[in-house]
Amino acid sequence: MMKLSALSSLLLIWLLAYPYTTLAQPGSVSSAPAATDSLSGGGKTGKTTDLFVREDPITFTIKARMQSIVRDRTKPKADSLAVKHPAQLLYLDMSKADTVTLPLTLVVRGNFRRNANNCDFPPLYLDFVKKKTKGTLFAKQNKLKLVTHCQAEDYVVREYLIYKLYNLLTDLSFRARLARVSYVDSLRKRQTETRWGFLIEDEDDMAKRNRLTEYKKGVESGAADSLSMARLAVFEFMIGNIDWSVPYRHNIRLVTGTGHSKPAVVPYDFDHAALVDAPYAHALEPDNTTGIPDRQYRGPLYPGWLLKKIFTEFNQLKPQFYAIYETDKRLNRGYVKQTIRFLDAFYSLINDPVAVRSHFFNGDTNGILFSSFKP
Repeated sequence: MMKLSALSSLLLIWLLAYPYTTLAQPGSVSSAPAATDSLSGGGKTGKTTDLFVREDPITFTIKARMQSIVRDRTKPKADSLAVKHPAQLLYLDMSKADTVTLPLTLVVRGNFRRNANNCDFPPLYLDFVKKKTKGTLFAKQNKLKLVTHCQAEDYVVREYLIYKLYNLLTDLSFRARLARVSYVDSLRKRQTETRWGFLIEDEDDMAKRNRLTEYKKGVESGAADSLSMARLAVFEFMIGNIDWSVPYRHNIRLVTGTGHSKPAVVPYDFDHAALVDAPYAHALEPDNTTGIPDRQYRGPLYPGWLLKKIFTEFNQLKPQFYAIYETDKRLNRGYVKQTIRFLDAFYSLINDPVAVRSHFFNGDTNGILFSSFKP
């Protein structure tokens, strides 16, 4: 282990070996480097070293045969048949003034984003040797999803922030950690690139954190826990996302346990949301008057009192939702204005009973369900 006095030399060597490359699209995510704290390997918050407790971005390097990984686009017939690419993950532990090197395997994952026609760089699983992670930033982690830059890294940051929005609404949500990742080809056949990405909390860890277990069968939306289902459906409506399905568990996970007579729903993968505005996403049709994407509600028909309860949650969190975008220096200011305008339209709608009835109560015979929405 290096002594703390060698820290300056180590930092210089690290920066020379893994340079910070700015490859964001013009006018997109800010190219400012992550805070120095992000080199610390996460450190501690209170008595925990949980990877997903801290909010600051982390910085690490993945070294592998990257050219082979980027070309691995054929989805296997079974997960067990997926190609496992040997790799190393390196990060600088500031507390010890040393570079930590972890062995792992990389597995290309995904459906839409795995396709080379949609993404230049595929999303990955980071499959650690769990016993090797003890005392490191990735302690107790086994298999983590890494959302990569696909086409352009500004969309990565935008999607990451949607996870932050949902975290504010409920603990029944996946935590995420933004990361500045350098991809180094061990055979030097592919140029090193440094991009924004983010890690997603493991499904079992999310369930255990909520003292629940994963429910691995699909159910109809109306058969899911009504509070979590209504909250999710309104949230997907707010961000302009229709790329999800409860019966098929598409971009949805179900959890169950004490306090839940019906499975509760937890969403993930928001890259097709209008709020992300990725170029490959299926765009919603714009409203003829405002030009803003016309949202579609895809949830069950609920009593008015329940939706009113959900809308109250969203109204109470409005300042925090807006602050996420207004204070993030990585975002292009034009995108921030566009996002605030999109959120303004949502809040105007849920606070207008006439608009609420037309968007959320289609099929409500004689307005019986809507009647309990009124003051």
